Amino acid sequence: MNPVIENRVAQLLNSDIRKVLQGRKVGLEKESLRVAVGGSIAQTPHPLALGSALTHPSITTDYSEALLELVTPPFNHFADTLQFLDDTHRYVYSQLDNEILWATSMPCVVEGDASIPIAEYGTSNAAQMKSAYRRGLGHRYGRMMQAIAGVHFNYSYPEEFWSLYQSILGDERDPGTFISESYIGMVRNLQRFGWLVPYLFGASPAICASFLGASPTSLKKWFKYSYYAPYATSLRVGDIGYQNNKEGEAGIKVDYNSLQGYVDSLAHAISTPYPEYENIELIRDGKWQQLNANILQIENEYYSSVRPKQILQGEEKPSLALAKRGVAYIELRSLDVNAYQPLGISEEQMRFLESFLLFSLLSPSDPYDDAELVEIKHNINAVAERGRDPALKLRRAGGEVLLRDWANEILDQMTAGCDLLDKDAELHCYCDALQKQRAKIADADLTPSARMLADMADNKEEFYHFALRKSQEHQQWFAERPLTADDMAEFEKTARSSIDKQHAIEAADDISFETFLQNYFAQT
Repeated sequence: MNPVIENRVAQLLNSDIRKVLQGRKVGLEKESLRVAVGGSIAQTPHPLALGSALTHPSITTDYSEALLELVTPPFNHFADTLQFLDDTHRYVYSQLDNEILWATSMPCVVEGDASIPIAEYGTSNAAQMKSAYRRGLGHRYGRMMQAIAGVHFNYSYPEEFWSLYQSILGDERDPGTFISESYIGMVRNLQRFGWLVPYLFGASPAICASFLGASPTSLKKWFKYSYYAPYATSLRVGDIGYQNNKEGEAGIKVDYNSLQGYVDSLAHAISTPYPEYENIELIRDGKWQQLNANILQIENEYYSSVRPKQILQGEEKPSLALAKRGVAYIELRSLDVNAYQPLGISEEQMRFLESFLLFSLLSPSDPYDDAELVEIKHNINAVAERGRDPALKLRRAGGEVLLRDWANEILDQMTAGCDLLDKDAELHCYCDALQKQRAKIADADLTPSARMLADMADNKEEFYHFALRKSQEHQQWFAERPLTADDMAEFEKTARSSIDKQHAIEAADDISFETFLQNYFAQT
């Protein structure tokens, strides 16, 4: 046991910690492709009955018009978060016409970039900005990788916890500074140890051949129309997934060693021109093709497995929100859609993730140096592509360590935090969730990625057939539990209200889009 963690947990145990932690907030964002019944990406517009993708609080789109993003409010309890996500799925399914939601992160039946329609949000300046940004992503990285789906786990501690924790540490800084820098320290540790998430929960060991198109690959052929890596866990977070491939060339170096450093480094990237992007037309046929020719168009273009976040006020830049009000919550972005769960995630996963976040907060978190950043990137890619290889070694502090040895060290150190979270509870849910993950370290065949390949082998099926089968099973699961009339009416009311809000935004616009963008980027 790490003595620092042990000491901090011991002091927290002497407090009314369970009551304090009841105030924590947990939210989910779950992406799912709308597909035709045959599995090809839907070419239909975002269904009008789902409301406005621009203003609806819970049903929107990500990159593509077909890539639904279902967003829960932050709740105090996992059961409430999952119930809201379940209700939202049932409403969505009640409005789909000969379409289903794809059950895996990786798409199938992709007929090139042209088959992936970019999301549209209306005629307002805010809507045009969202679509122009997405066109820019398509030009810079291709649309294919933008069709990949994931699950984001959003988490925040209550003020009472931070007050207690700051007192325990004897930290005399301003409370806002203490909270933000503690979250930033947590982010560093979540990146250091973040390879554990794709190992335990990765669910994309195979892909459709159509996703690669004519691109060469080192992946192995699976039957006729699929590719895979024998020990892969999450190809989604590996090199074929969404990455800022120009990071090294363009000079992006995001600083996670302090909140100010993080804000400044992102501000530099969104204000510094990049020659290759200057070759992309800014406007073509009256449509903006990208927001600018800078290293990053906006902060969200920078891919990271975890982000410190602040709630935005209107059309506020994310970096400015962080600079003004500090970090409000953490967004963990490295989760594949779990094909074995209709909601894409389970309560057991969420309990483990909460204890993993607590471990990352309580652990010492020294600043990065360049060598450690190289190790972090190497480890994520190694686990994504070869995580279940029993001989896989990861890089740590200039040396190497077996993945399973390091993983067991982490789980051993998480035990005290799980005891803390289970304090005074009748059921030891957190300790049980930890033991379920420990079993996956001992036996990689228990991981979702291994289960997927085993199912595909047992059924002699392509990845496409596996994904379609699971998608149809999930569709049936939701269809058998229709919403109550009252719940249906509430969703319909929210959808109508979101459309009214979109129209109000459009009616209120009184400046050109170019001026709107100038005002947006001029925020200081």
